[in-house]
Amino acid sequence: MTVRTLVVWCPDWPVTAALSTAGLDQQVPAAVFAANRVVACSAAARAEGVRRGDRRRTAQGRCPELVVFEEDLERDARVFEPVAAAVERLATGIEVVRPGLVALPVRGPVGYFGSEQAVAERLIDQVAGEQGVECQVGIADGLYAATLAARTGLVVPAGGSAEFLAPLGIAELDQPAERRGPERAALVDLLRRLGLRTLGAFAALTERDVASRFGADGVCAHRLARGAEERPPSRRRPPDDLGVTQTPDPPLDRVDAAAFAARALAESLHDKLAAVGLACTRLGVHARTEHGEELGRVWRCAEPLTPTGIADRVRWQLDGWLRAEDRPTAGLVRLWLVPEEVVDATALQLGLWHGGAEDPGTGAERAGRALVRVQGLLGPEGVFTGVLGGGRGPSDRVRAVPWGEQRLPSADPDAPWPGRLPAPSPATVPAEPVAVEVLDDSAAPVGVTGRHVLTGAPAQVVLGGGPPRAVLAWAGPWSAEERWWERERRRSRLQVVLDDAEQTALLLVREDKRWTVEGIYD
Repeated sequence: MTVRTLVVWCPDWPVTAALSTAGLDQQVPAAVFAANRVVACSAAARAEGVRRGDRRRTAQGRCPELVVFEEDLERDARVFEPVAAAVERLATGIEVVRPGLVALPVRGPVGYFGSEQAVAERLIDQVAGEQGVECQVGIADGLYAATLAARTGLVVPAGGSAEFLAPLGIAELDQPAERRGPERAALVDLLRRLGLRTLGAFAALTERDVASRFGADGVCAHRLARGAEERPPSRRRPPDDLGVTQTPDPPLDRVDAAAFAARALAESLHDKLAAVGLACTRLGVHARTEHGEELGRVWRCAEPLTPTGIADRVRWQLDGWLRAEDRPTAGLVRLWLVPEEVVDATALQLGLWHGGAEDPGTGAERAGRALVRVQGLLGPEGVFTGVLGGGRGPSDRVRAVPWGEQRLPSADPDAPWPGRLPAPSPATVPAEPVAVEVLDDSAAPVGVTGRHVLTGAPAQVVLGGGPPRAVLAWAGPWSAEERWWERERRRSRLQVVLDDAEQTALLLVREDKRWTVEGIYD
C-alpha cells in the first residue's frame, strides 16, 4: 500500500542557493557545474540554450554572460533549511529528500485545511511569502509519483499514479539529483535499446521477468514505474536502542566543530546498525541547546546510507541550523541520531573503493595502500588501471595506466569520432589479434568496397583455421579512415552472432585486406 504523499519542489535549487549566497538577482543567467558539466541552470540560462550536461565551454559559448558556480552540497543544504522550516510551520512531519525537495504525508494537512488543493495553495503561498522562493507542489500515491507530479504542479487522483506515470519517458527512472550511480543510468539505456521507451511499457512486464533479467535494481525501478513504493511496505522498524547520542563539551556553536562531531556520530550509528544487519534509509537528526531549544529534521534517502552519507546529512543539517538567520540562541549541548527506517544491510553493497570519488573514505585508502604493496612486489608495471578515452574501437579507447601515475586519456573522449563503434562495447578484447575468415553463401570471401559496403552477406566465419561456423545475425560495417603516424589507416568493423550453443557474438575488424577478431561480447 502506498502512502498519499505531498512534495514541495523548488526548481533549479542549486542555482537558487548559489545566487542567494552570492547576493545576485535570481533572474540572471547562471549555472552550477560539477566535473566541468552543467548540473543545474536557471530559467534565464535555459532561454539562451544552456542545458544540463553541457560542457562549460559549450554553455558559455551559448550564453557569454553566464554566471558560473561550482557544485556545493553544503551550501545547497544550508540555504534550504529556512525553506524546510517554513514548510514545517504549516505542516508537521516533513522529510528532506534532498536540498530543494521535501515530502510529507498529506493526510494530516488535508484534515486541517479541508482539501489537497487547498493544502498545495497554502504551502506555495507560505514558502513564497516567508522566503521569497518559488516552489511547486505535487500530490500522488507514493514519493516517486508525487515528485514527478510536482514538476507540473499536479494533484494526481488517489489510485491514479500508475496511469499518470505510464506515458512518461523511461529516462524518468534516472533522476540526476538522486545520484543513484551508473547502474541506474545503464539500466535506463538498456531498457531504451530493448524498445521499452515509457514507464508504462516497463511496468507491463511481470516482476518475475524483471528480477530474472535486470536484478535487484531493476525490481526497484519496476516498482516505481508501476506507481508502487520503491521498497515493499513491510519495512522493519528499528529497535529503540539503535540511536546514538553525543554531548559536546564545550557546546557546539561553530560549523567546523559540528563537522567533526557529525563524522563521529555517523560512524557510531553505522557500526551499531551493521552489528545487527541493518542499514538506514530515513535518518532523524536532533539537537538540544543550552537554553533547552529542541531542533529536529528527518532526511529521506533513496538508497541505504553509507557512513559518509550519514555524516554528510548530519553536517549539512548542523550547518543549516548554526548559520541560519534565526539560529539557536545558544550552543548545542546534545546531539542524537535516530534511524527512523531501516532495511536489511544486504541492500548496502559497497564496492572495493567504498564508493570511490563520490564517497571517499577509509575503504578507498586501504585499497590504495594494498595496491601500492602489490606494486612493490611486482614492480611499477605490475598494477594497472584502465582509463577510458577517445577512439573508434574498444582497443583504441582504453589506456592502461600504472597505478600512481596521472590517469589521463590518450585522446579526448568527447571529440567527434566518425565511424565509432556503437554501444555496447565487447567484454573481452584479445591481447593478440585472432585471424578469421568471413564467407558468403557461396563460400567466397567477404570484403569491403571503397564505398564502405560489404561485397556479400556474411554467412560463415572461420576462426583460426577451424571448421566454418554459421552466422546467425550480423551488423555493420562501420568504416573509418585514420592517420596513424605517417600513413593512412583504413579499418572497417563488423558484428556477427554465430549459430552455436552459446550464440557467440564477435566484433571483427578488417584492415590490410584481412579480418581479425577485435572483441568478444558476453
